[in-house]
Amino acid sequence: MLMKSEQSTLVLIDVQEKLMPAITHGQDVINQCVTLATIAGLLDIPVLATEQLPEKLGPNVEAVKELCHQTLSKHHFDACSDGLVENLPEGRQHIVIGGCETHVCMMQTALSLIDAGYKVWVVADATGSRNEFDRDVALDRLSESGARIVTTEMVAFEWMRHCTHPAFRDVQKLIK
Repeated sequence: MLMKSEQSTLVLIDVQEKLMPAITHGQDVINQCVTLATIAGLLDIPVLATEQLPEKLGPNVEAVKELCHQTLSKHHFDACSDGLVENLPEGRQHIVIGGCETHVCMMQTALSLIDAGYKVWVVADATGSRNEFDRDVALDRLSESGARIVTTEMVAFEWMRHCTHPAFRDVQKLIK
């Protein structure tokens, strides 16, 4: 099944200033989240973010924060328990998700979105955990639960569909 840009929403989970230094390859995760959000912006795809206990873990990194249309503060690990579903744009059933930690907040949110009837794509190169083993096991569990595991480039080209897309050259520059 192909994801469709007109049905997609990008959700970035907890890409927070105080959390990211502890994430394995944290800067790479930030870079991929920024790339995804920038591409989403070029293609008029809504971008939502979450922040886990921002009063303690701080806000999302500025580069991510400025690309998001809305940021939800949460206390539950699963963002759906703190209102994510109610804040998703209507008529968009394709959720593309990345963020941290893969095996906790990102995974629980993705599983709840699947349970709620959304089609979920997890962007593997835009997810991270403190421990790579936890991340890898979470990606396996998500795949077994019905999420599609993809990469940033896969998302970009599926959203555009063809090389004559008006944003093709701009997107190509971002991923090369």
